[in-house]
Amino acid sequence: MSKQTTASSWIAAVVVVLAVVAAGVYLARQAMHAGKSPGTTALPESAPAANSTARQPIQHPIGMAQTGAAVASTAALPALSESDAAVAAALAALVGGERLHDVLVPRRIIARIVATIDALPRHDGLGVFMLPAHTPQAAFATTVVDGETTMSAQNAARYAPYMALVEHTDPRALVAWYVHAYPLFQAAYQELGYPHGYFNDRLLVVIDDLLATPELAHPAALQVSKTYYTYVDPALESLSTGQKLLLRVGPANAAGIKARLREIRARLVGQLPPAAHSAAGASK
Repeated sequence: MSKQTTASSWIAAVVVVLAVVAAGVYLARQAMHAGKSPGTTALPESAPAANSTARQPIQHPIGMAQTGAAVASTAALPALSESDAAVAAALAALVGGERLHDVLVPRRIIARIVATIDALPRHDGLGVFMLPAHTPQAAFATTVVDGETTMSAQNAARYAPYMALVEHTDPRALVAWYVHAYPLFQAAYQELGYPHGYFNDRLLVVIDDLLATPELAHPAALQVSKTYYTYVDPALESLSTGQKLLLRVGPANAAGIKARLREIRARLVGQLPPAAHSAAGASK
C-alpha cells in the first residue's frame, strides 16, 4: 500500500453508498498503518489528473438516470459554497439522521465526496484529498496463520455503522436526490481542477473499477514495508486504490457494497435492475 497521511475518514455513498466506499476504503487504508491508530482529518489540496483540462465527450448524461417511483425534489439548489446544510439534511433524510450524524463531517460535504471519489481509480492513495467523515474507533487488527500475517476477520465489525448507512439507503431515492443535486457535484468537480470534465462520467468509471475488485478465496498475506502493511502478492498490491482498499472492509461488507453499487449503476445509465422491472410488472 502506498504512503499514507495521518488523516482518515469514512462516509455514505454515490453520495451515501459510494462515498461510504470512497471514504471507507480510505479508513481501511489508514488502518493498515502498522502500530499506529488513525489521526485527525486533514484538509490538504486536491491533485487532479494531468489531462484534466482536456475536453472529453459526455458518455453518461445525467438525464439518462432512472429513479423509478422515487420523486426528485424540485426545490431550488443553493450555491455550492452554501450547500452544506441542505446536503446534510437531504442525506439525513435518505439514511437516517442519527446514523449519519455519527459519521459525516458537515463541512464542504460535496467537495469532500467529489475529491475522494475522483481518487479511487488511481494508484497513489487518497492522502492528498479532503476526507468526508469521521474515523471508526477500533484499531486495525491482524492475525498470524501458519506463519503468515493476514487481516483479522474482526476488522469487519469496525465498519458496522457505515454498513448500516449502506443497508438503510434506498437506491431509487438516492439516485433521485443525486440527479436533483447534480449541478453541485458538477461544480465541485470543475473546482477540483476539471473545468471540462463531467462528474457523472467519472462516477461511472469509479463504480466500474470498484465492481472489478477481485474476490479472494482466502485472506491475503500482509507484510510490513517500512511502517505500513502491504500485500505480499504483487498483483494485489498493484490494484487501484479503490480496489485494493475495498478488500480491506472484508468480503461480506464488500459484497454488500457491490450489490448497492450495481443497482445504482443500473439506474444511472438508464437500465432499471431486474427486481425493479418485476415490481413494476406486478403493480399493473
